[in-house]
Amino acid sequence: MQGIFTDIAIIICLAAVLSVIFRLLKLPAILAYILTGIILGPLGLFHLENEAALATLGQLGVTLLLFMLGLELKLKELRSIGKSAIIAGVLQMYFTFFVAFFMTMFLGFSKTEAIYTGIALSFSSTIVIVKLLSDKRDLNSLHGKLALGILLVQDFFAILTIIFLSGNPSTSSGPYIGGLLVKIIILFAIITFLSSTVFPKLTRIIARSSESLFLVSLAWVFALTALVASPFIGFSIEIGGFLAGLALANTHENFQIVAKMRALRDFFITIFFVTLGIEMHIANVGGVLLPAIALSLFVLFIKPFVVMGITGVLGYRKRTSFFVGISFAQISEFSLIIIFLGARIGAISNDLAAIVVLVSIITYAISAFMLQYNNTIYKKVHKLLWIFQTKHTKSERITENEEQLADLDDHTIIVGGDQMGQSILHSLEKKGQKIVLVDFDPDLVRRLKEKTDFPILFGDIADAEIQERVGVQKAKLIVSTVPDLEDNLLLIQGIRHENRKAKIIVMAYQSDDAKALYKAGADYVVLPYLTGGNHLAKLLIDKKHLKLIEEYKAKDLAFLN
Repeated sequence: MQGIFTDIAIIICLAAVLSVIFRLLKLPAILAYILTGIILGPLGLFHLENEAALATLGQLGVTLLLFMLGLELKLKELRSIGKSAIIAGVLQMYFTFFVAFFMTMFLGFSKTEAIYTGIALSFSSTIVIVKLLSDKRDLNSLHGKLALGILLVQDFFAILTIIFLSGNPSTSSGPYIGGLLVKIIILFAIITFLSSTVFPKLTRIIARSSESLFLVSLAWVFALTALVASPFIGFSIEIGGFLAGLALANTHENFQIVAKMRALRDFFITIFFVTLGIEMHIANVGGVLLPAIALSLFVLFIKPFVVMGITGVLGYRKRTSFFVGISFAQISEFSLIIIFLGARIGAISNDLAAIVVLVSIITYAISAFMLQYNNTIYKKVHKLLWIFQTKHTKSERITENEEQLADLDDHTIIVGGDQMGQSILHSLEKKGQKIVLVDFDPDLVRRLKEKTDFPILFGDIADAEIQERVGVQKAKLIVSTVPDLEDNLLLIQGIRHENRKAKIIVMAYQSDDAKALYKAGADYVVLPYLTGGNHLAKLLIDKKHLKLIEEYKAKDLAFLN
């Protein structure tokens, strides 16, 4: 027994050190866990019986991962993502699978291995994409929402794939598949009934104690997985974990359960990816490296082009298609799980598993760079992207008053219709200023159009066509409330080329960003902490303003409401 604790101690300590290094390199911690296994595996530190125990702990990690995915999966979310995202997601997986399949066959692997590789390379990383879009504050943009919709479709199919491969992948006959589907349908019907009737009431009572909620949820996971994995039903524990989560998805306490389970899941999933690394015995480094580079180039370039082509056909502008496509230039965490499941049953070789892991490392690193500098890359290649835009871009059209746009002269352009943008907008409107607002959040644009009469345009001010439509050449003032440094640098550069007389005011959160913006030609940079501090100091020092605090308060409350 002491041996297994020693093994876990070695694993956790090395994984912790490597995960810190990978975080500093802005790479996913999952890769650090796999590298831990690759380092420890050849050293022969683990006894055979301990390896089996570690594999069981890793399997628990996948089970808890699927449990939490089931908890967070709601069918109404699938219905709300939109037709375009569903079509784009399905077509992207279809085309990517077949290209990757034939490419893997060409590299000399078997048909079964090519199928696994095609499936694995079809998916992209939700963690990486959401993190980078969030950092750039692009989650609410059109390309951000479309990318998230496609990711949701991918995740749904990835979960189904893992469930199928976990069931009993050693057999694939027609009767087996038919029996599998019947059992899944019956189980799903029972789970749906419990989810809508019993569990919402039960969890409401149990939730009065967070410890009880955690323990009962854990008991439910283990009880259902034991039942599902019994000889009577014959599924794997992974399927039981997903169904257990799905049963609790409609409860009000589902997010609280997720929060309680996260640390436990992270521990076991760490063990899972370490065991994946331990089982990777690379006999021929040269034979692994070249296929890994070839498949990485496919993921980094061909896969984004597939997405761009599909979104272009669906009617999106080339800029939106480019930003959506470049987001998918990596593989998913689910890809590694699928490959591991294939290696576990002997369907694929250790060399192919090593190749896919290398593909994940290469694509994670390069795609993070591509997403970080997507605006700069687009500016250099946008003239070559005409093939990805059809003549009719109906999917992005939000009607605006063309007469108002045609009459613009000596006006103010506000970029970004968030809280600060709306505050500036209302103040200028009261003064009778001519204003046009530009924002790339379609929902926000629609809401503002219902409230106001001044021209509002959906789009990106960095786009030359949008600049022409809002009359950048004739504007007297451009105000950007978007705090992204790269976006603002491109904005200043583009506007200075068209209109040297206009005053440009932009926003930044960091002092170094403000210095860079001033150097680029901004007339004034708003630093919220500095501007807010100066305003508050004026209220505190000036007795006249101090007496008007109640008036300021009333105005602020009126705006907030």
